[in-house]
This record gives sequence, structure tokens and C-alpha cells, in this order.
Amino acid sequence: MPLRPARGFTLVELLVVFAVLALLLGLTPIAFERLQMAARYRETVRNISTDMRSARHLAQSSGADARFVVDLSQRSYGVEGQPPHRMPEGLEIRAVMADQETSADGRMGIRFLPRGGASGGSVDVLRPSGSGVRLRVDWFSGRVEQEPVKR
Repeated sequence: MPLRPARGFTLVELLVVFAVLALLLGLTPIAFERLQMAARYRETVRNISTDMRSARHLAQSSGADARFVVDLSQRSYGVEGQPPHRMPEGLEIRAVMADQETSADGRMGIRFLPRGGASGGSVDVLRPSGSGVRLRVDWFSGRVEQEPVKR
């Protein structure tokens, strides 16, 4: 009767497999956190852009002024008169808006007019790395445009 070769894994092979698994398990939380931060960033940019366009549409359809408001101290934003959105942790918001659209409590706004114009302004959403996007409202047309933030 011929001898069969031994089957199974050597101790070295098992150790290599366990080392690779440990490495993968160690890197997974880091990759998952980066993925979550990227998703929060994209969602925030989309929400701000949508709210700006909603305020513009509201002004044009109702025939009355509508405001998009940013509260830097509360880290919130949204269409005035509707529940505000909160900025996720880790993201920074900056705003440049007309002085006459800043209220006494520090809330800044962009006023959209029924005929299509706006008071103008911009909102920057920045990642922890410093990169980000600027959502700019043209004062003449009231259109919302997106551009990268220049450092």
C-alpha cells in the first residue's frame, strides 16, 4: 500500500493567515471612518445646495422673499421658517453674506427675491483636511453654483 502525502496546513501557513486577518481587521475601522466622513460631507453639501435652491423656488412660486439662513454659532443652516439642519462633527462651515442680511443674533442669510435675484453670498463646507466646496449664490440671477474652495 503506497503512502499518502500528509494533508493539512503547517504552523507557518496558519500564522501567516492569522497575521493577514489581524492586519485587515486593524485597518477596517480606519477605512470605515473615512468612508463615513466622506458620506457626511457629500450629504451636507447636497443639503445646503438643495436648501438654497428650495429658498429660491419658494420665493419665485410664492411671490414673497425667502431666506436661506446660516447660524455659525449653532452650526446650523436651512430655509428660514423650516427646521434647521445641523453641521456634522468634523466638518467646518464658513459663510460670506451681505451685512444687511445679518440679524442681531448673528444669523446670516441670503435673501431670494420673487423675480429671481438674491442678496448674494457664499457658504463654504470644509473637510478636516482643509479641502472643500463653496456654494455661491449669484446676486443678479439667484442661481446656486458650486466650486472648489481655493486655499
